[in-house]
Amino acid sequence: MHLKNQALANIALLMLACLHSSGVRAQTILNASYDPTRELYAEINPAFARAWQDQTRQPVTIRNSHTGSGAQARAVIDGLDADLVTLAIPSDIDAIVQHGGRVAQGWEAKLPNRAVPFTSTVLFVVRRGNPKGIHDWPDLVRPGVSVITPNPKTSGGARWNYLAAWGWARQTLGGDEKARAYVEELFRHVPVLDTGARGSTMTFAQRGQGDVLLAWEDDANLAVRQRGPSKLEIVIPSMTIEADPPVAVVDEVVDRRGTRRLAEAYLRFLFAPEAQEIAARHWLRPTDPAVMARHAGSFPAVPTFTAAQFGSWDVIQHTHFDEGGIFDQIYRP
Repeated sequence: MHLKNQALANIALLMLACLHSSGVRAQTILNASYDPTRELYAEINPAFARAWQDQTRQPVTIRNSHTGSGAQARAVIDGLDADLVTLAIPSDIDAIVQHGGRVAQGWEAKLPNRAVPFTSTVLFVVRRGNPKGIHDWPDLVRPGVSVITPNPKTSGGARWNYLAAWGWARQTLGGDEKARAYVEELFRHVPVLDTGARGSTMTFAQRGQGDVLLAWEDDANLAVRQRGPSKLEIVIPSMTIEADPPVAVVDEVVDRRGTRRLAEAYLRFLFAPEAQEIAARHWLRPTDPAVMARHAGSFPAVPTFTAAQFGSWDVIQHTHFDEGGIFDQIYRP
């Protein structure tokens, strides 16, 4: 009996050690994020945990959930208890605000740069040697060219791809009517729509489908690094879009779980130089000018436009991506 009691005491002490550090209860938070950020947050999470524990003596664990940005927003709306969201597109966070209010209105004003810690852009990935001679947007709709991009209904990255194509066509071909015709033709060249950007990258890079992949700059570079420059290479189009993936606390969850202070500190950390350096190493463009200057050689200059030319994100979402919107009208599998 004495040995049994001692064993139980040892278990209790072990549980207390896991829950406390110098009397401070350990906490866990969940970050619901979009597909291409797996490697980024795998490095940011321990860096934040070290900084937080140095400051507060509290051990923390940050868990991550990854899927297409739109699907992730729907999961949070449907009850996923994420303490924070780091999604691909502002309209996905707005959707959480509008459907149940788990994120409070005005979320973008609570952090610097309208809650965008780093930016990206849309580039092309092609097979080594670029056998189809793909150099710019017109090449994507040539006969015999197969394009890989994910589904705009579930993937924020896909919506950036769509807007990049539309914006180029509007400015180059002249007007929305010609832009619509171009994007409709482009999706005739898309043989499969994966639910998320990482799935499309795997379809192209690992499964060998398609002649060109439309991808975030960070995912494009990761694909080339993983598969090797002997297999893939990046093509920079003449014009593309600046992609601004935002972040927010899920207010209903952090207030219920008592994790607001921790979750808010985590999001502020994303704007700190240490996290900005990590982002740059993962080919996300830092918003800190000093960090960006140190890594300027990693990011080729490319003319970009912003989503603002399409109107507010409410307008963009309703016009192009909601049920019955332009994408539904033009896409025929």
